[in-house]
Amino acid sequence: MLQLEPRLENSRIWIVATPVVAVLCTLIAGGAMFAFIGIDPIRAIQTIFWAPLFDPALSGYAMPQILVKAAPLILIAIGLSIGFRANIWNIGAEGQYIMGAICAGAIGLAFYPLNTWYIFPLMIFAGLIGGAAWGLIPALLKTKFGANEILVSLMLVYVAEHFLASVSLGILRNPDGAGFPGSRNFQQYESASNPELIAGTGIHLGVIFALLAVIIAYALIRFHKFGYYVNLTGKSLRAARFSGINPARLTIICLCLSGALAGLAGMFELTGPAGQLSIDFNVSYGFTAIIVAFLGRLHPIGIAAAGLLMALTYIGGELAQFMLNLPSAAIQAFQGMLLFFLLALEFLTTYRVRFKLKRDA
Repeated sequence: MLQLEPRLENSRIWIVATPVVAVLCTLIAGGAMFAFIGIDPIRAIQTIFWAPLFDPALSGYAMPQILVKAAPLILIAIGLSIGFRANIWNIGAEGQYIMGAICAGAIGLAFYPLNTWYIFPLMIFAGLIGGAAWGLIPALLKTKFGANEILVSLMLVYVAEHFLASVSLGILRNPDGAGFPGSRNFQQYESASNPELIAGTGIHLGVIFALLAVIIAYALIRFHKFGYYVNLTGKSLRAARFSGINPARLTIICLCLSGALAGLAGMFELTGPAGQLSIDFNVSYGFTAIIVAFLGRLHPIGIAAAGLLMALTYIGGELAQFMLNLPSAAIQAFQGMLLFFLLALEFLTTYRVRFKLKRDA
């Protein structure tokens, strides 16, 4: 019979190697899936991973777009990783991303058609507050009533999606849109738009904020006492209490911080690539960021690299759909395989499987 036994000590080499092995397993399993649906696996993987970076005809467009796609993933994953380090599990970043975008959009539209410098900073602040407020709900329910933050934050995603549909069809709908759902286009509203920093690349302020988030998170975790509190709480809640750490306060801070960064990502996506609030505004960045956080081993530098890798699968996947007629569902399954193998290998890092003969009593 099979029996799981906790490992007395985790291998440091295996801990570092786990993300790499997960990627290799994903390539093998993904190649098999592509072959099964009649797509040349070598060509598919080459189109996804090689062409966006090294094909001269494609890299000029693809490489800046990788940065644009990676920015929201990195911002959200950085916030999630801090809570995950302390065993505070925010699974509802998608909802916080949506609420940050809605709050930012509401502020921008409230000033329409006024053009002045302070509208965009107000929208940034509103995005932060909107996401943090949505993260505060599971934090308070956990600290006051003992509710499970995983379930509460996840259920709030669906509440946020319904709220998004409501405002897209109602109060924030474009009055000049001939009755179609969706807000005004923020890219056409100068004071509320997130313009390109380098013309023709699509790179916007969200990319800069993602880089700043990586640097600040690294400094907090590596040098600040807050990082010590987070790491100690994750290793031993009892030891954290003896050290004078208030777990309830830390829970509130971590969930609000992760919500704020998710809301900020929503704000930049709204005023940049997406352009408007609509029923299908959210594209599961909040859920994908969970993969990014774990693939990066909850380390800011690792998260930046994982975010770029995941963004590469997005851009390469789009190219594969266009060039090879690869179904979009296959790309989503490919990304899901990455999470599956990552979690499976992470599990085997902590536990070993032993085969034991069943003995009669």
